[in-house]
Amino acid sequence: MSLKIILSVGLGIGIGYFLLPSWFFQYTDIVIDIGLCLLLFFVGMDIGKQKNVLSNLKKMGFKILLVPLMIIVGSIVGSIVGGFFLKMPLNEAGAVGAGLGWYSLSAMILASYSNELSAIAFLTNVFREIIALIIVPTVAKHIGFLESIAPCGATAMDTSLPIISKSTNSQTAVVAFITGVILSTLVPILVPIMLNI
Repeated sequence: MSLKIILSVGLGIGIGYFLLPSWFFQYTDIVIDIGLCLLLFFVGMDIGKQKNVLSNLKKMGFKILLVPLMIIVGSIVGSIVGGFFLKMPLNEAGAVGAGLGWYSLSAMILASYSNELSAIAFLTNVFREIIALIIVPTVAKHIGFLESIAPCGATAMDTSLPIISKSTNSQTAVVAFITGVILSTLVPILVPIMLNI
């Protein structure tokens, strides 16, 4: 699966660079939205055919909230450690990690503070998503299903959900969606908080 993702990205870059006319790129947002909606629709169908998913989630109860909580802690602490080696101020490094994989929003929030930090947040979170798409199958297979949600961060509810669903099971896909929604909701709160520490 990871090889297919890498080949798809490479093929997309090649087609975009060599074959597509420039006028096509004004419609890419629409095409991406339609594609993403179709992916999520089929993931939803796969989840729907599993009759015991909701009852299993009820058994887990509030423990489900530990997944996004640990992702938040890991993302922010990890970025602070990385920032220490790069000689970044603690609050700026933490703010980059608080983007939780949502590259567009975190970059926009940080743009008013610093263009340089905005660019760092954008690139860091884009690379996080790409790396997540590549390593999720390996993490799911060798470490665990719930752990495979962590690299995705906020994208666990959209672009990364199909790969999580394919690599794990329906119950984990539902937890991933819930986690992604919670993380996406918290990004606009956490980034300014980290910045003002």
